[in-house]
Amino acid sequence: MNEWAAHRRLVIFLIAGAVVVAFVAIMLVAALYRSPSCVDNKKNQDEVGVDCGGSCSYLCTSQVAAPTVLFTGLLRNATGRTDLVASIENKNTNAAARSVLFNVKLYKGDKDQTLVREMRGTLDLPPRATVPVFIPAVASGGQTSLHAFLEIAPSAPRWYTMATDPRIVPVVSHTTLGGTPSAPRVEATLSNPSIATMTNVRAVILVHGTSGNVIAASETVVFSIPAQGQATATFTWNEAFSGMPLSIEVVPIIPLPAQAGLP
Repeated sequence: MNEWAAHRRLVIFLIAGAVVVAFVAIMLVAALYRSPSCVDNKKNQDEVGVDCGGSCSYLCTSQVAAPTVLFTGLLRNATGRTDLVASIENKNTNAAARSVLFNVKLYKGDKDQTLVREMRGTLDLPPRATVPVFIPAVASGGQTSLHAFLEIAPSAPRWYTMATDPRIVPVVSHTTLGGTPSAPRVEATLSNPSIATMTNVRAVILVHGTSGNVIAASETVVFSIPAQGQATATFTWNEAFSGMPLSIEVVPIIPLPAQAGLP
């Protein structure tokens, strides 16, 4: 009888132990398991790459074309001031990126180039767009023979799908060159197609010479454009252009809005 009772107690103990072990295992799995996501640094679910593509909001770099730096140049005036101008193209028709980090390096010399200065900035890349970069009064350390290079690392843009550009961008018209040869002045009309007033609209101007290169650049801020109205963007220089102006390009810079669901 005692042997039977001991055997029964052992069976009950084993069953209770198994139940406890199973309960603990379930609790550990529940506490430690993380379902696949787009921020777990793993290629899982239907992702094309690590945390990109498939059902993830961000696209993989293999799915898009990298931005193209069309040109980078330095503009020097008679007072010694140096401005940097560049142009970046996003060839993707259905992809955009916000706050893309770019890096600018200034070198002196032609053969044995020496790094003088390095600068960083950010820009937005709407789909099917060419975006100008203008950095005024670049500190060059008194160097005159300088070369500039703007670079965007392939991993810098966080691309996401954008089939239609949601921005409302002012329409540029009636661009006129005036002033005097020694003090040029350009005015352009910015029309607001929306039903809301636009404020603090930044605009960049690129003046192209006969060979197509940029011979002058500047920027201004139009503080207010009334709803479905117009305002004038004015650009001035204190010295003559370095060449004969052939074409003038005025580009309003409107930031891309934040996208729902994107971190």
